[in-house]
Amino acid sequence: MMTTVSEVEAAPTMNPSALSGVRFLVTKRIEDLDATAASLDDELSAVAVRLQGLRTAQHEAEGRWGALLSVLPAGDVDEIDSAFRTLAKIRADLAATEERQVELGTRLTGVRAEQEVLRAVYRSLDDLLAANAGPTNGTARLRDASRQTFQIIEEERMRIARDMHDGPAQSMANLVLQAEIIERLIARDPKMVVSELADFKNGVRSVLDDTRRLIFDLRPMTLDDLGLVPTLRKFVAEFGERNSVNAHLRVVGEEIRMGGGLEQTLFRIVQEALTNTRKHAKASNVEVVITFLPKQVSAVIRDDGVGMDVEATEATVDRTRHFGLLTMRERADGDQGRLEIRSQLGKGTEVRATFDL
Repeated sequence: MMTTVSEVEAAPTMNPSALSGVRFLVTKRIEDLDATAASLDDELSAVAVRLQGLRTAQHEAEGRWGALLSVLPAGDVDEIDSAFRTLAKIRADLAATEERQVELGTRLTGVRAEQEVLRAVYRSLDDLLAANAGPTNGTARLRDASRQTFQIIEEERMRIARDMHDGPAQSMANLVLQAEIIERLIARDPKMVVSELADFKNGVRSVLDDTRRLIFDLRPMTLDDLGLVPTLRKFVAEFGERNSVNAHLRVVGEEIRMGGGLEQTLFRIVQEALTNTRKHAKASNVEVVITFLPKQVSAVIRDDGVGMDVEATEATVDRTRHFGLLTMRERADGDQGRLEIRSQLGKGTEVRATFDL
């Protein structure tokens, strides 16, 4: 569906009809993904309701099981057996439903990530069709846009793979080893099994937390449910904790909900700016300021890091692989916003994104 760099280089001219055809195919794919995302959202809502019911049932079953255990050795054997089986079934259903929730969340994250990429491609195609450039310049622009898009996608894939390998994958490998130890202890020292199981459960919770963090970074569900400010409050706080940085969020004005994907754009710009801070700035303090005005909203991300020469950095984006700056500008342009980056060597960096409402 997307034209490769080698194909673009081989094209002698830029055919407007061909570009229109590609744009149509991209549009259809975006529509299909919209339908898939809506279906996944509905299923996630149903799963959330089922989880709530199962947790209530588990609480009640555990209460009943605890009451029966408290009167041992008295009590009806059949009643105890029935209570145990009921509790075990509820726990199994709960675990399966939680796993289903994670699976659906991961799929939805992937769908929305693909939507973002395709919308960026669609905007690039629109720009190419609208430009009054000659065939040679048009082909070069298409080649550069295609190459940069693939490079950005590859960078993101590498980041996700690295986070998965360093986080949940390693933790799950440790859990497998721990499960094998517990398996051996069952026959040799049943008393130690209880202690090992407690550690095992803590390990599972840690993996679940890591997975949820990855899902949040890819596509925070709270962005749709609660809005931009609560999502950023959680994200900025966790950024500070994970990176040992004094990070805080300040909100000016009264928060309003924004449609048309603007909340997502603002979140992604803040996320990318903080990622750049973590990678390059060596900052001790980071501040994120969201300002709501009657007809305008802005996000400012500033740090006290090492700073940079903005013009020189953006001029060498391909060689230095600072695709974060390019991504932020494209996101701002996509929603008719303005992005300013101010920085001096040794004096920190400020990124300002402004959008009219």
